[in-house]
Amino acid sequence: MSNVDLFQTHRPLLFGVAYRMLGSATDAEDVVQDAWLRYSAAPAADVRSPKAYLTTIVTRLCLDRLKSARAARETYVGPWLPEPVATADEPGPERSAALAESVTLAFMLLLETLSPEERAVFLLREVFEHDYDDIAAALETTPANCRQLFHRAKARIAEKRPRFRGRVADKLPLVGRFVDALRAGDTDRLASVLAEDVGFWGDGGGKALTARRPVHGREKVAALLGGFRRLAPAAGVDLADVTLDVTEVNGEAAMLLRIAGKLDSVYTFTIDDDGISAIRVVRNPDKLQFLERQLADRRN
Repeated sequence: MSNVDLFQTHRPLLFGVAYRMLGSATDAEDVVQDAWLRYSAAPAADVRSPKAYLTTIVTRLCLDRLKSARAARETYVGPWLPEPVATADEPGPERSAALAESVTLAFMLLLETLSPEERAVFLLREVFEHDYDDIAAALETTPANCRQLFHRAKARIAEKRPRFRGRVADKLPLVGRFVDALRAGDTDRLASVLAEDVGFWGDGGGKALTARRPVHGREKVAALLGGFRRLAPAAGVDLADVTLDVTEVNGEAAMLLRIAGKLDSVYTFTIDDDGISAIRVVRNPDKLQFLERQLADRRN
């Protein structure tokens, strides 16, 4: 098998590692491309296992990027959310339980509480099932230290780990009711599908209007959502140009809001037995470009 074919075989894995490490699909693509350039230029004698070699390159590139990302994150305007990706048609191992859970926005935000090294070890061991020797080589440390990092990360994750909640298909009818209520501007109906302690997070990055701080509670969130609809005409938005579509994003039920055909917002929903318990909305236009390309490719 040629280097190109070997690389393409491992590309989904490499993107998956980089995306979960960085929270940015755009940056993950850049890292994977950089990994290809380094892999293609490497002497054959240095590459005993293409998978391990490529994973090592991607992990190190991500660790370097995370160092510079930390400063940028501190000046980010409003809540920061990962860049959304479409997952409905992901094949094979990407549909496994561990991978499906690890790509949800709630879980990726939990990964943000770990140090870069803890995050790398946790993902490579828990999600992608690498052995400690390969992980140690990627981090240029010892297997014993990797075990310590893993157990520390796992303990921290366990404290706040969201409960993984069944199939997305089972949740779509509830999201459909949410969409109908939002379209009608009916705050009572909106409230009826929300859990009492529902939380709302909006990521506009200072480039799109949304709540600058998290909002909690059924009545407050319903009122906030109703307010968005009432303010649309004042912002120059003709409601006749707005379309709302239910789909899957980041392994969760989601709603895509388009204005005159252009993707404006992505709503992802965490759903418990009591209703929608969390709504995370990405409106920063820079974070919607990758998803828009994904959706366009699938249409074509």
